[in-house]
Amino acid sequence: MALVPMRLLLDHAAENGYGIPAYNVNNLEQILAIMKAANETDSPVILQASRGARSYAGENFLRHLVLAAVETYPHIPVVMHQDHGNAPSTCYSALRNGFTSVMMDGSLEADAKTPASFEYNVAVTSEVVKVAHSIGCSVEGELGCLGSLETGKGDKEDGHGFDGTLSHDQLLTDPDEAVQFVEATQVDALAVAIGTSHGAYKFTRKPTGEILAISRIEEIHRRLPNTHLVMHGSSSVPQRWLDMINEYGGQIPETYGVPVEEIQKGIKSGVRKVNIDTDNRLAITAAIREAAAKDPSNFDPRHFMKPSIKYMMEVCSARYEAFGTAGNASKIKQQPIEVYAAMYAKGELDAKIAKTPATV
Repeated sequence: MALVPMRLLLDHAAENGYGIPAYNVNNLEQILAIMKAANETDSPVILQASRGARSYAGENFLRHLVLAAVETYPHIPVVMHQDHGNAPSTCYSALRNGFTSVMMDGSLEADAKTPASFEYNVAVTSEVVKVAHSIGCSVEGELGCLGSLETGKGDKEDGHGFDGTLSHDQLLTDPDEAVQFVEATQVDALAVAIGTSHGAYKFTRKPTGEILAISRIEEIHRRLPNTHLVMHGSSSVPQRWLDMINEYGGQIPETYGVPVEEIQKGIKSGVRKVNIDTDNRLAITAAIREAAAKDPSNFDPRHFMKPSIKYMMEVCSARYEAFGTAGNASKIKQQPIEVYAAMYAKGELDAKIAKTPATV
């Protein structure tokens, strides 16, 4: 089976009340870990690559690694998604390379560091939607800038992230603007800003509503009950991996991620895609440090990479179970992008906007 559009998976998740972790990939071992965990838990898969990942692995290598995953596990629906496309050209190059879903992040300008205007965001995202939908591929947009409500700053991911400090309002997605944005762009999914950020250093303390605005997701979902919401920067930064890394020579200070139970609250309020990268990086780093320390004379790369696959599988399997993803791969009827191109052309997948806010 070929790669499938992300809209297929998100629609199924919405109909059945679960979320799907979207894992960033750069190499063979990460893809193996994700697919093995998905196979064991019967979970649909979203593999996503940043611009940095595409540069690191090389377009052809990355594409064929993903195609190998699809060939090896044909019973699992797999999406290949461009994460944080900084400009329409980035999204178009991803589509040319076989991606079935792209994110046009117009919350920042093309330099990937300057906060953009609402009008700019709508313009570039609408342009990408028109092209992607014409060939049946899905589009994720972003409204609001990803960053910490504690500091007003945001960590960069592969060079993507704003410079300086932003106000509280800039770091939270406005529900009224969210409605306008979805109606104007017709995106398939909307990433919302709620105080999460990239990297391991998300919070200096266990997050509460003061610095992690899950309530903002609930508010947006009331206004956009039919729109698939996305949580970025949603690694939980498990203490286990931090302790293991530091035990074997690492120097990672105390930090907190997004608790799984908070993500579960988001899923109950319309979150269908949950971006996770740092947790897997930590698991891999812990495995490599442990393997090197326990057998310092070993120079076989497989000695270090095999346990990294094992530990990353533990992370992926746990998230598939916690988000309700497990058990759903076999229930999804796989459809190619050509089928979705026809559906978009007929208007069957147009965004459904509630004209008046729901009351609670």
